[in-house]
Amino acid sequence: MNKWSHALITGVLVLLTPLTQAAPKALDRVIAVVNDGVVLKSDMTAMRRTVTLNAANSDRELPPQEVLEEQMRERLIIEELQLQEAKRLGIQIDDSQLQQAIENIAKEQSVSVQALREKMAEQGVAWAQYREQVRRELTISEARNAQVRRRISILPQEVETLASQLNEQKMQKVKYKLSHIQLKLDDDASKAERESVKQQAHRLVDTLRHDGNVAELAMEYSKGPKALDGGDWGWLRREEMPTIFADQITNQGKGAIIGPFRSGVGFHILKIDDVQGLETVAVTEVKARHILIKPSIVLSDKGAEKELNQLTNQIRRGEQSFADLAKQYSDDPGSAVNGGDLGWSTTDAYVPAFKAKVDALPEGQVSEPFKTVHGWHIVEVTDRREVDKTDAAVKNRAYRMLFNRKFNEEAQAWLQELRAGAYVEVLTDDS
Repeated sequence: MNKWSHALITGVLVLLTPLTQAAPKALDRVIAVVNDGVVLKSDMTAMRRTVTLNAANSDRELPPQEVLEEQMRERLIIEELQLQEAKRLGIQIDDSQLQQAIENIAKEQSVSVQALREKMAEQGVAWAQYREQVRRELTISEARNAQVRRRISILPQEVETLASQLNEQKMQKVKYKLSHIQLKLDDDASKAERESVKQQAHRLVDTLRHDGNVAELAMEYSKGPKALDGGDWGWLRREEMPTIFADQITNQGKGAIIGPFRSGVGFHILKIDDVQGLETVAVTEVKARHILIKPSIVLSDKGAEKELNQLTNQIRRGEQSFADLAKQYSDDPGSAVNGGDLGWSTTDAYVPAFKAKVDALPEGQVSEPFKTVHGWHIVEVTDRREVDKTDAAVKNRAYRMLFNRKFNEEAQAWLQELRAGAYVEVLTDDS
């Protein structure tokens, strides 16, 4: 960096006064140049206050002054680089997103937003300063997520392997009360005999699924070792079961009918009469459809809202179907071709504003226009259902564990690359 650019940067924040008054007074000072940005002494002062306060609240000792200064300066340099990356990507946090984040922070601390504000005041932090710090952290987080996520690759085999390990750990404490029906099939049975026994097995399963009595059916049809006991195997952990039973049981709950499945001695049917120690996950899925209008240079927010109001009125008057209008007007190409249909999903998959609207909306009712980060929407919930997602929950947990591991690794690598590729000049008092 030449002398002129150096003087320009360090002199940006100097207050010039008339020559007849006192000499110029520096309001702030640049302590590091980071590409085309700077880190200011006031940034260090603010960070020192935060670090000191956190250490006091956690009863931790701070490192020596020189070490602390270096750590804080390096952290501010890394934050500045991430903010520059966010600017390059066009990432901005608007006031509604900021307010939602602050409300979440207050909720996590079990206080109101007003109480959080008072707490900041007690610690000598101006509310406007706190809001901008939260906005800064959100911006950095968005930039980091955008750049790091694309570096992460998780193979389906990795998820399956970890999910199996998690299942094995969970299943060690689970006990099942099982009933069993075995239809015998000799090794030398003809093709017709095998097909006949197979069809009989399917008929027994249909009977059981329509409230058939498993004990009566076992005593009448089963050739298994517990036939005279109504097929009752009692309470068993998976490691105590015959292997052919254990191989069929994953996360099924009470009342599940398993089979028919084949072994060397014939066809088998299992019924889980009861379970102890199994954690099952049931979720509500919704089937929804929407129409999205995105504001643009030629279409304002009010214009998008007005257009959706007109479409809503047409639907409610029966002049046009929701599906036809979605195909014609929706700016969401993925769902528009399907009449706006978003398919079956839990509402957690949606952005917060869309999730809140769908959760509160009765089935068959078209919402009023509302805005999310994607634009303006109207939405209709066409159906809801309860779904056993135990297997999916285990796989989701496995995926999250793998993602978090890889995210932390890749985030560190990305930051190192960002720092290594940057122009950074640390300025001393006599620079």
